[in-house]
This record gives sequence, structure tokens and C-alpha cells, in this order.
Amino acid sequence: MKICVLNGNSEPGELDVFLSRFGLLAEERGHSVKVLQLRDMDIKYCIGCFGCWVKTPGECIARDDSAEVCRTVVHSDVLVCASQVKMGQVSALVKKTLDKLIPLVLPYFTVHEGEIHHPQRYARTRELALILQKDGADEEDLAIIERSFRRMCINFDSSFLSLKLTDEPVEEVVDALAAA
Repeated sequence: MKICVLNGNSEPGELDVFLSRFGLLAEERGHSVKVLQLRDMDIKYCIGCFGCWVKTPGECIARDDSAEVCRTVVHSDVLVCASQVKMGQVSALVKKTLDKLIPLVLPYFTVHEGEIHHPQRYARTRELALILQKDGADEEDLAIIERSFRRMCINFDSSFLSLKLTDEPVEEVVDALAAA
């Protein structure tokens, strides 16, 4: 299984140590893991111009590292968003990067369970998982984050796999992803 990890930690720390252990163990178990250190990438904010749909279909018009992120996500089986919980939500790095995944959907509309959504540009579907460092977040914060990511899964025609915390054993986190 190909796993893409978006590391949204703004500074090296405990989350990086956990993700390193996660990656090594997942690879030992036969998975391919690519960790994208978002803090080291040039990812501009989405400006909502929809150039990725009209002017340069499938690619953001801003020439930045979001093209690499999109390519890696398209070729992955599992997308893991890893972040500290900040102000009750994932980090700005993760949010900004997820916004730049809009080229992966088409500018047309489809109805899914009575809601309007965009169809996928690429046929490949993937699972989505979260690895969070709580940093004082409570259960309500975690529930809100999980709900927003479950909604995002609808938009990307994927399914939500799990929300795991860095205070859980890394073996359990890898096992949860192996269920995909």
C-alpha cells in the first residue's frame, strides 16, 4: 500500500518523531511511505481563481510545490494528514495544502446523497486518515476535526479510515491503516 503523509507540524518536534517511527514500522510491514514536510515546501494559498479548472486543467496556476503534493496524493492508497491540534483544528499548513487539492476534482457537479459535489478528475480513490497531536485539545475538538475530514472525504470520493493520536502506540496506528 502507498501511504502519503502530509506533515503539517510547523516546527520539528514530537509529531516528527512519531511520524518517523510510524514510517519505519509501516515500511517494515511492506508499505511504501512518503512523508511530505509541508513546512519545507513552497505552497501558496489558494486564491479561488479556478484556473486549475479552466486555464491549466488539473494544475494550479501558481507554480509551487502543490503540484508535487497533488501527484503524490493521486498515486497514494492512503492520505494521512498529520498535525498538532491548534485552536481546535489542524494546522494552517495542512489546511492550506488541502485547499490546493482542488485540481483533483472536476468543475462539474454531481449529486451524492442529495448534496451537490464535484466528480473526481482521476479514477483512483484513496482512504483518508488523521494522526493528531492533541496539545490540550478535548474530545469535542477531535470530534469537530473528524467530522470536517469525513465531509472532505465526500468531496474527494474517498472514505475516512481513522483518527489516531500520537499518544497511542505507533503499532496501533500502523495497524489501523493496514485495514485499508
